[in-house]
Amino acid sequence: MRIGLDVMGGDRGPEEVIAGALEACALLEADDRVVLVGDQAVIEDKLSQAGGENRKIEIHHAPDVIGMAESPVDALRTKPKSSIALLASLHKSGELNACISAGNTGACVAAAQMRLGRLAGVHRPGIAIVAPTTAGPVAICDVGANVNCRPLHLYQYGVMTSLYIKAVTDIETPRVALLSVGEEEGKGNELVRKTAELMKADSFLNFIGNVEGRDLVSGACDVMVCEGFVGNVVLKLVEGIGEGLMRGLMKKFAAAMPDQMERIMQIAAGMREQYDFNMYGGAPLLGVAGIWIICHGASSSVGIANAIREAKAFSAHKVNQHIIEQLSESRD
Repeated sequence: MRIGLDVMGGDRGPEEVIAGALEACALLEADDRVVLVGDQAVIEDKLSQAGGENRKIEIHHAPDVIGMAESPVDALRTKPKSSIALLASLHKSGELNACISAGNTGACVAAAQMRLGRLAGVHRPGIAIVAPTTAGPVAICDVGANVNCRPLHLYQYGVMTSLYIKAVTDIETPRVALLSVGEEEGKGNELVRKTAELMKADSFLNFIGNVEGRDLVSGACDVMVCEGFVGNVVLKLVEGIGEGLMRGLMKKFAAAMPDQMERIMQIAAGMREQYDFNMYGGAPLLGVAGIWIICHGASSSVGIANAIREAKAFSAHKVNQHIIEQLSESRD
């Protein structure tokens, strides 16, 4: 398998991305390759600093970079040799089997849709993240790809994300729920109510109805479906609350139990690792005719390595093939 990795994306710089690629080499099979896409001089320099060449690493030069604040469509048009644009082109031509980037999310979504297209039967791709919670992993879709949804889009997110979480976890029959303003049937706006009708009508889905935002961490469902605007707000809010609570607790502990801080710091480190988004790697863009993993901008080398592992699992479990087959059955 040939996995393309955007070296120029991410908040921590090329050295962190390259470190992740090198860490992932231990997870790869003999004929697997990670293709580092970005400025060749930068990549060669960082590889040298990291310990030299690795036979499972290749380089593809990309002279341009799409910044986080740039307009995705405009940037792809004016920078056809950017790392994100070239990732998509190489995947389309068959030179890559998967793409991974921690760069501009909008540009990743646009490049994937423009170059790769959609899977048969898919109307709008969606980004699905797996959130670690005290009750186990919960997949949320969409968290930013599509902010103007119709009921059919949300229904398909439910189908695609069910298939995805079955592939990456041991959950055999995922419980699918719609994020709404109340758990009672009939609550929510017209989009939610009409989506619920579609989900109830499909026996493939283990649809349990509506859930509220607080249910994300309560174990009420395994798949939470919402439009991209709402999903992105929820995702960033949960991240912010988690970080804020941890900082607040540490201040309280330091003031109340200063002699216990070493042990408390050990426990806190374990909790951070347990709920660290890096452990899941990245979020697949479900519904595109290929494999595209979108990583958090702040991804560490561990997150990048796990995204590479995730791309291999996505391919091995034939998630895209199952999506096409299931949507075809639903239409029939």
